[in-house]
This record gives sequence, C-alpha cells and structure tokens, in this order.
Amino acid sequence: MSSSRSTSPPSGTPAGPGTPAPPAPLPRAAVAAATVRLRAAGCVFAEEEAALLAEAAASGEGEGLTALDRLVARRAAGHPLEHVVGWADFAGLRIAVGPGVFVPRRRTEFLLALARDLLALAPDPVPVVVDLCCGSGAAAAALAASGRATEVHAADIDPVAVAWARHNLGGTGAVHEGDLYAALPATLRGRVAVLVANVPYVPTADLPLLPAEARTHEPLVALDGGGDGLAVLRRVAAGAAGWLARGGTLLVETTGRQAGAAREVLGAAGLAPALHHDEDRAATVLTGTRPA
Repeated sequence: MSSSRSTSPPSGTPAGPGTPAPPAPLPRAAVAAATVRLRAAGCVFAEEEAALLAEAAASGEGEGLTALDRLVARRAAGHPLEHVVGWADFAGLRIAVGPGVFVPRRRTEFLLALARDLLALAPDPVPVVVDLCCGSGAAAAALAASGRATEVHAADIDPVAVAWARHNLGGTGAVHEGDLYAALPATLRGRVAVLVANVPYVPTADLPLLPAEARTHEPLVALDGGGDGLAVLRRVAAGAAGWLARGGTLLVETTGRQAGAAREVLGAAGLAPALHHDEDRAATVLTGTRPA
C-alpha cells in the first residue's frame, strides 16, 4: 500500500440489519511470527503492535493471513502504526487516520482535558468551540463528544486533513478548509469560548531530528513551526482576541524550551497567559484568556 497522500478516508462499516459477528482471531503462530518480524525491524513494542495488526487483518474481508503479512511489511518499513491499522486511540475515541495526515499524540490529551474543563465552565448555553490546525479533527471530535451541547468548528489548510476531519466529526461539527482564521465563518467573531490550536511547533532546523516515521509519513505543514518553532503560534495569537468571546480561552501545545517565549507571545497579543504541565504525559500547554 502506497504512502502517497490520499483525500479519501475510509467510509466506515456499511449500515445493515443486525450486529456483525466479531472476526475470528488469527492463529497464534502467525501473530508470534509477526512479533519476530517487528522486533527485528526495531519496533520496541513488537508484541502489542503485532496484536493490533492481527486484529486489523482479521477485520478485513476474507484476507486474514495475507492481510497480516502486508500490514506487518508496511509497519516494518517504517509506516506509523496508526496509519497501518487505520486509527489512533485518542481520549477514548478511535480517530480514523491514514497516509498523509498527522497522527494525534497521546500527550495532546492533556490539552484536551484543560479544554474540557474550560468548556464545562463556559456561561453560554451552547458555547462555540474551534479547533484550528485540526489535522484529523481529533480534538474537535473529542470536544464534540464531551457531553455538553456545543457548536463545534474545525479548520485546516491541508485538504487531506480536512477530508479526515470531516470523516471523524461525522456531522457533529463543521469542518472548514483554509489558512487559520480565514477558514472560519465571520459569524464566529467574538463568540468562541474555547479555541484549541495545536499548531506546528518544531523549529525548522530540528525537523531532521524527528523520528523517521514522522518525517517521512506526516505532512510537513503539520510539523514545521518556522525558525524558532513559534511562527504559526504568533499568527494564531495575533488574531485570537478578535475571535474569542469575553473570558474565552486559547489553548496551545508547546515545549518546555519554548514556553517562556510562547508565553510572551500570548501576553503581547492581549491575552492573559498561564502555563500548565503534565509530568505523566510530558506535555506542556499554554492558555491565553481574553479579559472578561
């Protein structure tokens, strides 16, 4: 299967009467052999990955062992596991992903948790949520599933990401294609309660240091944050106050090394910045709140 970019995410299981029977598991010997191949390819969690690949292969239509061989070959060649199996585990959801789209990271669940807390306190009966640089739409989909009535919008400049986000939101939110705020309906100005922007923040010079599967199989636009890694953040921060409701908050992910400079960027944009860190997830998030 090619690693070329596709704008056609999977359509999902067709609707039909009854509940389909779970697929029969593949032979243990085949899974054990897959584990050996993955370990030889340098996969640290070879046993767990082999089990996931076997599950994906068994879920196909009659391909079984042939499918497992193909999936293991792709993973051993360096394709992201999530692209190979077709989904990423994020905040309790299976987010559909594939070649050409950024894979949501588990550390971003910290940003999501902060966003959910803010959403719970939003005074508007139906608060507006925006996910900029949405990628697969993982954050937007998780916030749409938060249990509170919300008006959810997601946007990305990459048409491949937009296609995946529309698939993942499945009608629970609107997905727009365009460059940051230019993609959003003008009617959202001054109304956004929670603005999530998981901007690219890797300095251009550090891109060669990323894991090969990210460099090769994820879009550069989702990774490259410019000279100091803050180029896109500056643009997001500069426009945030005009889109946020009074008391609304922007949330961005960053690194400990960049946190000080990023905090100054939010403050210079007229937002009240605060720094949050989660040791377990090794995640750093900055929030910037528009004064009430």
